[in-house]
Amino acid sequence: MQTAGKAGAFILGAFIFVGLSALGYLLGNAAIEFKQYDRSVTVKGLSEREYDANIVIWPIQFSAAGNDLESLYDLLEENTSKIRKFLVTNGIGAEEVTFTSPAITDKSAQQYGNNAKPEFRYTAFQTVTVYSKNIHSVRSLMGSLSALGKQGIVFTGGNYESQTEYIFTKLNEVKPEMIEEATTKAREVAEKFASDSQSRFGKIKRASQGQFSITARDKNNPHIKKVRVVSTVEYYLSD
Repeated sequence: MQTAGKAGAFILGAFIFVGLSALGYLLGNAAIEFKQYDRSVTVKGLSEREYDANIVIWPIQFSAAGNDLESLYDLLEENTSKIRKFLVTNGIGAEEVTFTSPAITDKSAQQYGNNAKPEFRYTAFQTVTVYSKNIHSVRSLMGSLSALGKQGIVFTGGNYESQTEYIFTKLNEVKPEMIEEATTKAREVAEKFASDSQSRFGKIKRASQGQFSITARDKNNPHIKKVRVVSTVEYYLSD
């Protein structure tokens, strides 16, 4: 009876040992397979293209001075009419030209105890703005304002309000192709890495699209825009 009990205990122990060994083997293989499955490579793909801007905003700012306020307003209206006529005559649509109310400064109210009397009591700034899609015509006119300067119009520049702005509004039209190009380039890099590391190239683990940026190509050609996007993609690798 005692012998039978020892035999049963031995058999039970053997089964437990075999079971634990099998479990350890399965867990070991699962860990190895999981480790292999978790291997990945993260790559970036760039798409960069150049496009012409399709809208230009051209502020034309001029100044005038005088001691009689009514005469000063008349001069501003006269100069504004000259600029508008010049633009329309040279191919700019009348609906593309707008102007703001003039900014008038009374220097006599700004002396702050200074007894020096200014030559002109009033100074004024007026802005005529061109908002157009005809960028070629606008750019050709920018160098022709000297004709109006000879008529006594004093143009001002160099400040933020008088800077010309070029806008590219067709980003949604070019987005799909650029994203595809960036993703393709990222895939090419990942495939090369897999080949060099003697690994097999797998599916996408995760991907993220960077923000699109639109900048001037260079300071001398602000009407040519450089559009750029970088896509980041992580691919699975296996042996």
